[in-house]
Amino acid sequence: MSEQKVMNRWLAVVGAILIQLALGAIYAWSVFTPSLVKAGWTKAQTQLVFAAGLAFFAIVMVIAGRLMPKWGPKKLAISGGLVLGLGYILGGLFGGTNPTLLILFIGVVGGSGIGLAYVVPIAVGMRWFPDKKGLITGLAVAGFGFGAMGWVKFAGAWGHLIANVGLSQTFIIYGVAFLIMVVIGGMWMVFPPEGWQPEGWTPPAPKAGQAAEGVNFLSGEMLKTPQFYMIFITFMISAGAGLMTIGLMKLFPKEALQATGMSAEAASATAGTAMAVFFSLANGIGRIAWGSMSDKLGRKLSVIIMCATQGVLMIAFVKMAGTPGLLFIAATLIGFNFGGNFALFPTLTADTFGAKHIGQLYGWVFLSYGVGGIFGPIVGGRLGDLGNFPVAFTGCGILCIVAALIAAAVKPPKKA
Repeated sequence: MSEQKVMNRWLAVVGAILIQLALGAIYAWSVFTPSLVKAGWTKAQTQLVFAAGLAFFAIVMVIAGRLMPKWGPKKLAISGGLVLGLGYILGGLFGGTNPTLLILFIGVVGGSGIGLAYVVPIAVGMRWFPDKKGLITGLAVAGFGFGAMGWVKFAGAWGHLIANVGLSQTFIIYGVAFLIMVVIGGMWMVFPPEGWQPEGWTPPAPKAGQAAEGVNFLSGEMLKTPQFYMIFITFMISAGAGLMTIGLMKLFPKEALQATGMSAEAASATAGTAMAVFFSLANGIGRIAWGSMSDKLGRKLSVIIMCATQGVLMIAFVKMAGTPGLLFIAATLIGFNFGGNFALFPTLTADTFGAKHIGQLYGWVFLSYGVGGIFGPIVGGRLGDLGNFPVAFTGCGILCIVAALIAAAVKPPKKA
């Protein structure tokens, strides 16, 4: 088998990053909202497009996991690119500034395309790099994070696309770009031959919380284990804390900084820098760094450390938010840990239940991100309306520490 000619496995990494750079479009939605508000949309309507995109991203990802064994990773990734690109192109051609049509085309269709393609680079990368699962997963999902920043800049400060060609044309340009990038990257989304291993590598002994070599659960089997629900709850809490912070990073620090005597304009600019620069960059870097560290520390220990430190940081953020320097440090560290979720939970799922069917398995685990994305920001915002931002961050911090304890209790499941 080792003499069989196979693809250079680093091409799978290039394809994965290219795909994820395009899929990160969902987090660039905020760049379009000012133009829509000027066109008469309410702020709530602008968020419905984003919410629909996230919902269909998570739901369709479960379906994609079931399709992967039938279609294969290449066809699934390319299909995702076609659907994503088509959603944006249709939005540009026919959506205009109509809320219903843009929710349908950008949110439902575009989000479904992301859901079809997202898990493919993760599944393919793990099969080609059993020796570097954490690093490769981190690189792939870092593309998703950095891609969002790029699309925001091209539409605004760098490319001025919205200002120069208008909203509809920008949707069309982005749709064509997404389609081309995902289709090209998808050409390298193939699994290695059955039984292939990197030259000179032998599987190490399983670490704590890791399934034995050769044990691979199907999704129906995984859903019957307590380990699945423990991982689900841990991811839900950890992701929900980060998503709440994203939603409140501008509001709470601005309030805290003004309480120290800073002007409203300066406080707004400082809070904006904390979110747009420090949190965002650390989010992307954290995906690579946590993935790489987990190859050495093990996934379970990495998740424990990440959740525990995030808990301490969330509690400390209450005091740090009112001082610019400390705010930037806190935003960096919380963003760094938030990014780690997307490198650690796919690999923790693979280590616990086997990597062979990770496309099916991780779709179910990723639903926890959707649940956290609903409850974290909504509860945090509600407490903010009541003047209780500190309670929101302290409560999330305590829950993150609880999540670390839950992760510590995960043991290798036994397959019936």
